[in-house]
Amino acid sequence: MDRVYLDWNATAPLRPEARAAMLAAMDLVGNPSSVHAEGRAAKALVEKARRQVAAAAGAEPGEVVFTSGATEAAALALAGRGFVCADIEHDAVAAWCAASIPVDAAGLVALAEPGGATVQLANSETGVVQPLPEGLAVTDATQGLGKIPFAFGWSGVETALISAHKLGGPKGVGALLVKGGREIDPRIRGGGQEAGRRSGTENLIGIAGFGAAAEAAARDLDRGVWDRVAELRNILENSIAESEKETIFVGKGANRLPNTSCFITPGWKGETQVMVMDLAGYAVSAGSACSSGKVKASRTLRAMGYDEGLAANALRVSLGPETSEAEVLGFAAAWARENEKRRARVR
Repeated sequence: MDRVYLDWNATAPLRPEARAAMLAAMDLVGNPSSVHAEGRAAKALVEKARRQVAAAAGAEPGEVVFTSGATEAAALALAGRGFVCADIEHDAVAAWCAASIPVDAAGLVALAEPGGATVQLANSETGVVQPLPEGLAVTDATQGLGKIPFAFGWSGVETALISAHKLGGPKGVGALLVKGGREIDPRIRGGGQEAGRRSGTENLIGIAGFGAAAEAAARDLDRGVWDRVAELRNILENSIAESEKETIFVGKGANRLPNTSCFITPGWKGETQVMVMDLAGYAVSAGSACSSGKVKASRTLRAMGYDEGLAANALRVSLGPETSEAEVLGFAAAWARENEKRRARVR
């Protein structure tokens, strides 16, 4: 059976540019902190990747702090600061929040004091994109970077979290973007790498892949690749709506990521849908990859006003530039067949 991958928000397939950069980095023997020729070559590769990531994110190279991923970046930005956040935030962010702020039915946040808050750029489950207020302390830009225009330097945000594997880079590497001049208290102390903000020998191979993936993702965005993905997302939702009139499309009236569709079919558990579609050859999810394995309703959907029963019936399908119309239509047809079987059993 040919598999179809429709879970790009969980992780994007590794880009060939990233793979090539990582393979080349494996041949470098030097430690980036060493002063000899081999060390300088390794350091040069780290700085090249820093420039690539900065360019893709609309930041200055000196504002990029490499980490092991967005989760570590969240800890670096948020720990001990008592920021407020909404219940739609990723668990890696919500874990550090001192208080919760409400969202409306579309999943949008209204802030009175952005300087003491964190607001995500885009939600991983619903795809809803937030308008970021000037002076916002932190934004989780992990899902939005590379899919929608975002320039850290123009965003008015003090710090931003990003991750390589969401845009076609390797897993286990990310970055914190820090507005020039802002002090960051390091969580990992030691040799003083990353300008003293994150010690530890740099993940040279991962960072090289991150840089190459970020550059390729920015190029795709400039070329309008995601406009075509949005068309496929609309085809998917129209096909699902035609086969099941009761299905609710979450956030459809709001500005969303071009690739994300979250829909609720009353009476059909999201976890069950994931399993039957997996057996049919399609990889999808019931929510964030960090929470979809837990038997509980989506915190994001509950915050948006959906009751626990409906929130537990959500399915997320997230597409990518490599997704074809045939794959989208194939998924919709397979989903409709499985839904009809379910309806027959209920009858």
